[in-house]
Amino acid sequence: MEKHGPHMPLGSDLFNARYVALAAAQTDFAVVFPEYYFGQIFEARHEPGTIAYSTALQLQLLQETTDEMARNGCKKVLIVNGHGGNEHLLPYFAQTQLEKQRDYVVYVLALFDPPPGGPPKKTTNDMHAGEQETSEMLIVRPDLVHAERANQESGADLARLKLPDNVYTAIWWYASFPFHYSGDGATGRRELGEYDMNAWTAAVQKAIRAVKADKESLRLQNEFFEKAKHPLDTPH
Repeated sequence: MEKHGPHMPLGSDLFNARYVALAAAQTDFAVVFPEYYFGQIFEARHEPGTIAYSTALQLQLLQETTDEMARNGCKKVLIVNGHGGNEHLLPYFAQTQLEKQRDYVVYVLALFDPPPGGPPKKTTNDMHAGEQETSEMLIVRPDLVHAERANQESGADLARLKLPDNVYTAIWWYASFPFHYSGDGATGRRELGEYDMNAWTAAVQKAIRAVKADKESLRLQNEFFEKAKHPLDTPH
């Protein structure tokens, strides 16, 4: 739950991710969990409408949700990420599944990056609520897009930090985009949105098929935990 420029709804990422999950499940059957919006969004706490839960609560909610899904028979849980702020949280959560043995597997589908070959983009600065996301929302919920408001704020990169690309600090996003807006939403168009959402749906379908076919992850998890009980017995 975060601002998406002055022209799109707070829940844009959730709307988009749910759209492709439901569309993919139409052809590749899967149980789709209800709307889940408990993501990592500390970087937008200065903007109205941001719901930023504590780190501990985010991880606990994820763990208890997947635990409960598994208790109810879902032994393969695929998390479809629609939010850039989760790109660190979700892989870390998946890694923490090796903390203790479980009878299910968590898979994470990374944030979608449109493949080449689609309609040419008009902008190069386009990281949040700009051309791409606005185009996608024109497919998912066009009634919630107000393109005429897109230029009420600037989505320009202020580039206020001068650090090497391989040096990370949490304030980088605010340093570049203090309005939590990157790009120009006024350039969004349905043609680009249709291409993106079809490609994203296909990526989710591919992931569902791969997860369904996977017979190794749980076996290897179990093997790993058996060895972890007696690490000195592991040949070395």
